[in-house]
Amino acid sequence: MKSIQPTTIQTYLDAHVSMPLYVHVETTNGAYATHNEPDFHNAGMFIRNVVIEYSIGQIKGDGPYRVGLKLDHGWLYVEGLTDYEQHGDQLLLAGHDRLGRLACALHLDIKPLPQGASEVESQ
Repeated sequence: MKSIQPTTIQTYLDAHVSMPLYVHVETTNGAYATHNEPDFHNAGMFIRNVVIEYSIGQIKGDGPYRVGLKLDHGWLYVEGLTDYEQHGDQLLLAGHDRLGRLACALHLDIKPLPQGASEVESQ
């Protein structure tokens, strides 16, 4: 992955306005933290292969970044993004902490995202 270039991300967001996209959003404060601190309260969120269309897509901040997508009835918002990969119409944004651990992810694509066995096992 590469460090986020806001203009590259904004170009992608602008090019996909009003287009049906499959979305994956994931956040975690670190399940790995409970291994070191048993009293640590782990929290996270995971959604995959929900089709969205947004009328406004914006990247903001000076790093870590936040991306907001204006949906028909509200906003999808992910904060703490640091890195990205883009392959055609597929965009993966991730937020990694200073130790390289995943804190959040936003994945957009015009095609359904893969359903791996590890995803089912982790539920």
